Amino acid sequence: MPEPIYLDHAATTPVRPEVVEAMLPYFTDRYGNPSSIYGLGREARQAIDRARDTVANILGCRSAEVIFTSCGSESDNLAIKGVAFACRDRGNHIITSQVEHHAVLHTCEWLERYFGFEVTYLPVDRYGVVDLAALEAALTERTILVSVMLANNEVGTIQPIREIAELVRPRGIVLHTDAVQGGGALDLNVDALGVDLLSLSGHKFYAPKGVGVLYVRQGTPLLPQLQGGGQERNRRAGTENVPYIVGLATALQLATEELPSTTARLRALRDRLIRGVLERVPGAHLTGHPTARLPNSASFVFEGVEGEALLLALDQVGICASTGSACTSGSLEASHVLKAMGLPVDLAQGSLRLTLGRDNTEDQIDRTLEVLPGIVERVRAATAVR
Repeated sequence: MPEPIYLDHAATTPVRPEVVEAMLPYFTDRYGNPSSIYGLGREARQAIDRARDTVANILGCRSAEVIFTSCGSESDNLAIKGVAFACRDRGNHIITSQVEHHAVLHTCEWLERYFGFEVTYLPVDRYGVVDLAALEAALTERTILVSVMLANNEVGTIQPIREIAELVRPRGIVLHTDAVQGGGALDLNVDALGVDLLSLSGHKFYAPKGVGVLYVRQGTPLLPQLQGGGQERNRRAGTENVPYIVGLATALQLATEELPSTTARLRALRDRLIRGVLERVPGAHLTGHPTARLPNSASFVFEGVEGEALLLALDQVGICASTGSACTSGSLEASHVLKAMGLPVDLAQGSLRLTLGRDNTEDQIDRTLEVLPGIVERVRAATAVR
């Protein structure tokens, strides 16, 4: 079998060698607890402080506004629950979109079910873009939080976060964006975006799994969700994961420095892939916005094809891909994102997400385009027989 082709970078990325190198001392020689006052502890604390400064510089915020978490899902949970409970005396209405990651959707549903919050789930157009008119119409005096993702994890559509901010912030409503898929791919300056909270996950930009970030603008009401020690300025209890925090900051710094060149290269590969699939595979349709999409994201639906069968067939020839969110890849249900975009269920079940990364090459894209049409044809024929 030829060398595997990894086209699922939206699910996770390998840890960069430079990141591993930066982390290693904090597993061995510099293993101190950052809350300890002796030398080893102070050394660990200084490493966290440097990492926090690095992340803050990239986000364009104060270091004190950066909280380190265990992952993007925790960051989303802390943002949404933290604001909801802190602002409960002002109102109980939350607005989000129908195409959010389940870390946001399930958190909002939990607040509805168990605590009586009201949630409006905004519709999107056929490209997955949030309806700004529907957002404006949904705002009330009881609205305390709006949470809309920066870029969609399944179809790559980039949301108009700045325009959303211009609608909600003059009303004193807190704005959160799940920027997990934008980490290392888009400009994350929080003032340019106009957000009050922003979530990131390290393993989407070549840091390890198990570490994330939540930016919280100074003055934003936030009730901690973990009780214990006073870490993270009393906002997130628990001994800090020093090596992973160092790794996240290193990876984000590298990704930011390389952003212009990486974006141009990945966009060219992405467009080559999209063009080739649409030209070579009958019954193929691009999903997501044609231009306002992540530079590494190509997503499709195929008529008469089951997505899970397509993934298995691709895996047999060494191509790693996804039907959508890695968190729901075991589900046979059609994607909630594609259904919200108005795709029929039978078409939505034939989805394929191909997301590119640092090590992908033109040869790999061409190899994928060589084998994909035949695979789709075989899967389609097998599906028709059932």
